[in-house]
Amino acid sequence: MKKVILLFLGGLILFSGCSKNKNDNNIKDSFVKEYEKKENYLVKGTMDIISNEDTFTYNVEAAKNKDLYRVNLVNTINNHEQVILKNSEGVYVVTPSLNKSFKFQSEWPDNGSQGYLIDSLVKDIKNDSESTSSKDGDDYVILTKVNYPNNANLVKEKIYVDSKNNLKKVEVLDSSDVVKITVKFNSVDFKPTFKNDYFKLESLIDSECCKEEETSKIIDDIVYPLYLPTNTFLNSKDTVNTDTGNRVILTFTGDSPFTLVEEKTVAKSEFEIIPVYGEPLMMSEVVGAMSSNSLYWTSNNIDFYLSSDKLSGTELLTIAESVNSSTISVVGEK
Repeated sequence: MKKVILLFLGGLILFSGCSKNKNDNNIKDSFVKEYEKKENYLVKGTMDIISNEDTFTYNVEAAKNKDLYRVNLVNTINNHEQVILKNSEGVYVVTPSLNKSFKFQSEWPDNGSQGYLIDSLVKDIKNDSESTSSKDGDDYVILTKVNYPNNANLVKEKIYVDSKNNLKKVEVLDSSDVVKITVKFNSVDFKPTFKNDYFKLESLIDSECCKEEETSKIIDDIVYPLYLPTNTFLNSKDTVNTDTGNRVILTFTGDSPFTLVEEKTVAKSEFEIIPVYGEPLMMSEVVGAMSSNSLYWTSNNIDFYLSSDKLSGTELLTIAESVNSSTISVVGEK
């Protein structure tokens, strides 16, 4: 009888040990199984983006309805709002305060990682055969590779869930394990109710927006990048008069030549759609428009256009981020 009891207890201990390890190791499979078929959701939370020594915080609302997406991003520092919208007509980045939108020929969000979209997290896990999961106090952490085509500095992410698979937060890290983006989930609704026009471009157009104001459209203080690639220097600085003000053209030459154009932002009295052959790009302060060899964004009431035939998207982004945090001193002039 003792022998039978001992065998039973030994088997129970062994089973318990295997069960615990199975829970730890298979949390990612459980996550995928639960979330990969979710066709509708509304996520609310915050996103912190770290650029150099600065942290930029956004309030985020990310909605999905089958193949339709809408992501509202509000910069908490200046209350600047942009909306990424995907519907049957295309992909848009809308800036309501400027009465302006970019329209992309793009496969967004399927062509890269998006830390605030649940189905993107599922895809990251499924695409990484080496992804792992582990216990972290009362929660679990899924570690997986990420795909940010225009920001090669971002290489992996940690997805935090509780014991019931509820999403808590996502951290995106660089190759040095430094957290660069954090998304915290305040609420996740899998049975949301959307207005009939919620995923239509027209719902984001304010007919009362952007009446013409008598303000100066002249750039007095030129903004220079704080970062320049090795052996690259400011070669020329030109100012061109326009119908609305002036345009500054900075030309950099050397091993990694590029051109930076600056112009005061003009809010349109009628809604403007600008076609772009590229992708929406989440920068630290704003959502920009990235093409194969150029990057366009608006910051501090200035439109910036950065282009180069030699630089990668990651290099263009690095220069652009240094412009956003720049002072008005010249860097690397020769």
